[in-house]
Amino acid sequence: MTTMSAPTTPDVDPVVAEAQAYAEKLLMLSEASVDRHFDPFEDIDWDNPEFDPNHKPERWVLVTSADPIGRHPWYQALPLDQKIEIGKVRQANVAKVGLQFEAILIIGMMQHIFNLKNNDPEFRYCSHEMIEEHNHTLMFQEMVNRVADVPGMNPLVRQLRHLAAPAGALFPNFFFMAVLAGEEPIDHIQKDILRSGDDIHPIMRGVMAIHVAEEARHISFAHEFLKKNVPAQPAFNKFVLSVAMPIIMFVLGRAIATPPKTFFKQFDMPTDVRKELFYGSKEAKQVFADYFIDVRALAEEIGLMNPIAKKVWKLLGIDGPSSRYRSEPKRSAKHAA
Repeated sequence: MTTMSAPTTPDVDPVVAEAQAYAEKLLMLSEASVDRHFDPFEDIDWDNPEFDPNHKPERWVLVTSADPIGRHPWYQALPLDQKIEIGKVRQANVAKVGLQFEAILIIGMMQHIFNLKNNDPEFRYCSHEMIEEHNHTLMFQEMVNRVADVPGMNPLVRQLRHLAAPAGALFPNFFFMAVLAGEEPIDHIQKDILRSGDDIHPIMRGVMAIHVAEEARHISFAHEFLKKNVPAQPAFNKFVLSVAMPIIMFVLGRAIATPPKTFFKQFDMPTDVRKELFYGSKEAKQVFADYFIDVRALAEEIGLMNPIAKKVWKLLGIDGPSSRYRSEPKRSAKHAA
């Protein structure tokens, strides 16, 4: 009697399998954008009396567990009315910086999708993301209009927008690293504020809750894009990317996290306090380095944490441990006041 062998399953091409897995992840993100999205003029009750910026203004006092200015003795020693005014301007400026960064992201991403082939899953997801980012710019500007007249980024930093189009079109790996350099600090700052349990103003809470919810998808996509594209790069390209990554994080992260000079001048903040807050103290450096804990994990995963790259991360003061999983909460009280 002839024994029939079981039919064999043909080997799946690893490249095809990887492309299919990537497409499935992007489809999941795209469907989440359809099923779970927000409208800043429907989901935030702007006309509610509670949303009046001057209603219970003490809620603008900066959260000590989440804002380096709020933790500093200089700020804590100020009269309540000055704390409130600084808090309003600080939070409005963070929103304005977020708006400007989202606009730069949209410019670059539109260039990225322009030449995508038909049926490329990135087209649909990136289009969803840009729609959400447009809504974020509307939401941030509405907050700014109601709270304080602020400039956002420093004038020099604003010029970075001119690099977005060529980077998005010609150097997508650099572009999506830059996306993370802007998104990760804002996401960490806002999550820390929301997790603080403090009684923050409802304008701020509403805006941050929407932004954090949708930004999770945007950060996920940037991670997945780099995971797919960077490992396949030639060795020299990977080396350049490995050195560029911490530099991009440092330069853009500083631009996002540091208030403009007009802020310090407006409130007559002493120079030594300013330097200590954002550059000088050990705590300030640690807070800034912690913004990139997920990015360091990504760099390790995609092969960009070589010995020279590690030295660059350390030289810039943004080295440290990597997260075990994305958005892992901090487990120590080292940032407590």
